[in-house]
Amino acid sequence: MRVRRLLAASLLAATTTLLALVTPAQAAPGKYVALGDSYSSGLGAGSYGSSGSCKRSAYAYPQLWANALGPSAFTFAACSGAVTSNVLNSQISSVTADTALVTISIGGNDAGFADVMVDCNLGSDSSCVSRNNEAQNFARTTLPGRLDSVYTAIRNRAPSARVVVVGYPRIYQLGGSCSIGLSETKRRAINTSSDVLQQVIAGRAAAYGFTFLNGQSAFAGHEICASGTRWINSVSWPVEESYHPNRNGQSGGYYAALRAITG
Repeated sequence: MRVRRLLAASLLAATTTLLALVTPAQAAPGKYVALGDSYSSGLGAGSYGSSGSCKRSAYAYPQLWANALGPSAFTFAACSGAVTSNVLNSQISSVTADTALVTISIGGNDAGFADVMVDCNLGSDSSCVSRNNEAQNFARTTLPGRLDSVYTAIRNRAPSARVVVVGYPRIYQLGGSCSIGLSETKRRAINTSSDVLQQVIAGRAAAYGFTFLNGQSAFAGHEICASGTRWINSVSWPVEESYHPNRNGQSGGYYAALRAITG
């Protein structure tokens, strides 16, 4: 009788262990689709594989999240240089009704912030400020409608998905440790444009009930001219990697913030 009790207890323990291994809490996340521009594709972090001009990095936050969480399916559609129309024409088809998570950074290229950085590096303080004012005006007046088109398409295609809208960091820490490079006037104008862009994108994301990942908070203390480890490239070679998050920025900034949001 004692032997039978011990055997029964052993079988019960084994069954309990087996059930624990297959509980829903251990299941992989559902389908994940990463949309957007170079800040999501990982330009600036290197290791782009066969992604061509899209520059999808093995160190980009979407790839890091997929590696760590093992979603049931993963589509890395973000592409360097993308604007809102590219998302609608070339990326949005990856979002389907069974998508559980969508991340997207978009809007910076629409507002011309790549041109802003070129103008500020090559022109005077006044021309840099003027070009930033143009970009800020576009962000306030034209960008909201373009974002609405993208966000509406995402929600229509995946009504149940969690959508995380990824914001851009400030490029510079003002009053920082840089002794060369752009003037403080130019840095301030660029940061003001980042602030405007954040306000617009965060506002439209909230209107759709999407979660906003604050890029400025995620990179705080790690901008160009910060005294700590810098997570954003300054002027780099190849030049297209300039002013983009490096590997530390993708992992310590964006990926860490996304994990904090998604668990």
